[in-house]
Amino acid sequence: MDIHRCRFVPYPASAINAVAFSHSALPPVPAGKKNLQKNIQVRLAVGRANGDIEIWNPLNGSWHQELLIPGGNDRSIDGLVWVTDPDEEMADGKIIHGKSRLFSVGYTNTITEWDLEKARAKKHASGQHGEIWCLGVQPPSSDLHAPRKLVAGTVDGNLVMYSIEDGDLKFQKSLIRAPSKKVKMVSICFQSRNVVIVGCSNSTICAYDIRNGSLLQQMTLGSDHSSASKNIIVWSLKCLPNGDIVSGDSTGQVCIWDGKTYTQAQRIQSHTQDLLCLAVSADGRRIVSGGMDRRTALYEPVAGQPGRWSKAFHRRYHGHDVKTMASFEGKGMSVVVSGGPDASPVVMPLRAAGKEFHRTLPHLPQTVNVKSASKARFVVSWWDNEVRIWHLSSPSRDLLNGAVATTDLRKTRKLIAQIYVKGDHNITSAAISEDGTFLVASTATDIKAFQLDISDSQQLKIKKVEVASAGHGAMKVEISPDRRWLSWVESGSNVMAAEITVNEDGYAVSAPSKLRRLHRQIPKNILLGGLGTYDRNVTQMVFSPDSKMLSVADIAGWIDTWVLRVPGEETNGTKGESDDDSSSDSSDDEEDDQKDATSERWVRNPNAALIPKLDSAPVVLSFSKTPRQEGEDYTLLAITTLKQVLIFNPLRGSLADWSRRNTYAKLPEQLRVTRDLVKGVVWQGPRVWIYGISFLFMLDLSQDLDSQDASALSKQKSSLKRKRDGKENGAGGKMDHQNALASHKIRAAVAGQDGATEWVDVEMADADDQKGAASSGVEDEDDDYDEDMEGGELQRLRDGEAGREEQKKDSVKQKAKWWHTYQYRPILGIVPLDGETVEESNGASEGIPIPPLEVALVERPSWDCEVPPRYFSNGERER
Repeated sequence: MDIHRCRFVPYPASAINAVAFSHSALPPVPAGKKNLQKNIQVRLAVGRANGDIEIWNPLNGSWHQELLIPGGNDRSIDGLVWVTDPDEEMADGKIIHGKSRLFSVGYTNTITEWDLEKARAKKHASGQHGEIWCLGVQPPSSDLHAPRKLVAGTVDGNLVMYSIEDGDLKFQKSLIRAPSKKVKMVSICFQSRNVVIVGCSNSTICAYDIRNGSLLQQMTLGSDHSSASKNIIVWSLKCLPNGDIVSGDSTGQVCIWDGKTYTQAQRIQSHTQDLLCLAVSADGRRIVSGGMDRRTALYEPVAGQPGRWSKAFHRRYHGHDVKTMASFEGKGMSVVVSGGPDASPVVMPLRAAGKEFHRTLPHLPQTVNVKSASKARFVVSWWDNEVRIWHLSSPSRDLLNGAVATTDLRKTRKLIAQIYVKGDHNITSAAISEDGTFLVASTATDIKAFQLDISDSQQLKIKKVEVASAGHGAMKVEISPDRRWLSWVESGSNVMAAEITVNEDGYAVSAPSKLRRLHRQIPKNILLGGLGTYDRNVTQMVFSPDSKMLSVADIAGWIDTWVLRVPGEETNGTKGESDDDSSSDSSDDEEDDQKDATSERWVRNPNAALIPKLDSAPVVLSFSKTPRQEGEDYTLLAITTLKQVLIFNPLRGSLADWSRRNTYAKLPEQLRVTRDLVKGVVWQGPRVWIYGISFLFMLDLSQDLDSQDASALSKQKSSLKRKRDGKENGAGGKMDHQNALASHKIRAAVAGQDGATEWVDVEMADADDQKGAASSGVEDEDDDYDEDMEGGELQRLRDGEAGREEQKKDSVKQKAKWWHTYQYRPILGIVPLDGETVEESNGASEGIPIPPLEVALVERPSWDCEVPPRYFSNGERER
């Protein structure tokens, strides 16, 4: 495979301003209710400065970004709260888990509720007050039907209440109006159902009764003599289960307040600059803080001294401010997720702090925001409201030898077009035809299509194409390989298809038709609670290479397929089957059947119902690019969040023979233990190149994988630094030492005077600068995996030519079946380009030729992202 390593394709990272879990902790399981927590849908919401909202599923530590709701112009998500109703028991004994609703604020006077089932904003509400700086939700009452309120603090010193009864959202009243508009209400938390604690910008913390708006107590922090204003800003507040209050302020101090007397019990100086965020464990035994000095600190109670706390340790997991954090405990997990301007969420263990590693989640989206027009050698990328088209003129082989190798590499690529999509919403998805003449970009409210004229090589001419009946927008768009069909997903789960025609004026898109999905029986207790039909959101969509089959998959793991019916063909019993929506559309469908009786149209695959449901959400859905012979079935690949690699024959509605023989246990150990999820695949004949944010794997589907014996499996496990034993708490792997936070001795191998190798002790501060081999086994906390695994790219380079030749002779058979590397990271996407037509037989299976493959691999390293200036204390500098 020939690779264009593209770091010139931009993708700006957006700062994380807010994170929130739908549940802070799961309730204990009562006796006789073993499966009570099974269907609780815990999600993490991440709000970014560009208005994007990401929905993550913790998945017991797999961390899958299920949904991304793009923002818009001049929008920002600066606060997120979930409102989760209490559970209810049905007459048959089944539990309806409380419905979860997500609300956000963005330094405006408006509160927005988000519809996760349709992936768009649901309601907006505002009042006659200033910008909202903090938002809190009233705790539930013992009475399940008692209404709950949202309470917000504003920049002009108002404390206001919003009603969310009966699924509504509206401004109710103003509780408190500060005597001076210079007082800003910065942070908020509830001590009890009726008592709210508010942190202000004038060195005070106030306790209010929301029933009548009365001030219960005012706590004062004093003056900040190091600041010109001398006022202390209370940036964050949390309440412990016993009622005590924890505050973090602009002096970098954590203050503990007695919840009964509202007096200060303790003050801990732990940060050198502003303390911006706090998180507490469900049992109130741990406090975590983050600040401008990039520190994340953990506090624990002092043994034998009730009510006293001490700082256990602090670390720098972020490269910039730690602006926000949230905690979650349940289902074997106990973590704190934090974020800031460096754009990468960090998962830190809470219960096992100091015994497990942290984990940094990618700053890039799970979806691949890169597409290619392989025949035209175009690479398309998009972000916010901008689409860029690049032309890679020279094949990668010419870049390494020949005349092109002596020229400036920047001359072999050219930015040929920049398209700005008008409107208030950012781009949700984009697609381009293989010949590079038709481009589509969608937003939450519209679908934009463009005709690209590439006849003039010096300048790309762009002409807008009207898309009929595209007033709802789309979350995902795809163009068929033959450029005859455009398909998209609207309202989260509705699949639409429209024909692309060519007339004397150019391209035209006909009125779309809705493709009916199979009806899936969802239990009533799940449908009425949690996130409702959120799992039916379509996240994967793909056309077959001959453009005669369309397949989609949703978060729940259901796969739907349709085939292109030509006039005169039978529907094979698909007519009359109902979809997920009500049957009220049946009359419209019958009219469409009569109208389209003489034209090609999409009908449901007769054996679509036989395709089994996936065990977890799919992250990849792709058809094999190998030409299909007459009478043969398609090859449909699905990869799930659990690293299951499944091959389906969709026309038969069955699992392919390869998947029956090659189960999950036979997959390479390196692929199974990789923590990062798969992002996409690229086909090369029978080979499939699987890539994630930090890895690239090759599997040859024309051969069966070998069963790994005990010795080989043991050898592979010993080469992996972090083993997943199922007993982790949702962050990184376990540390090697029982007291991993204590100091360790580091030894390095250096050359002695007589040429012999000597082992010497070195200081921890100098450990990173040593050029020898470390023998202590202490792992760099920023590395997720050992790059020197057997068969890895770096190991082969270090072994030299002799080592490579010997390894090639010993493992030719294994290399033909699978291969992997961690050389490229972080990967935004990999897209194919048309390579030269040359014979390539290295590693090919007997009788099955391996066609050439040329790809553009787009990397977006975090150090290349623009971030605001960071704070450095005395004596610190940029490294």
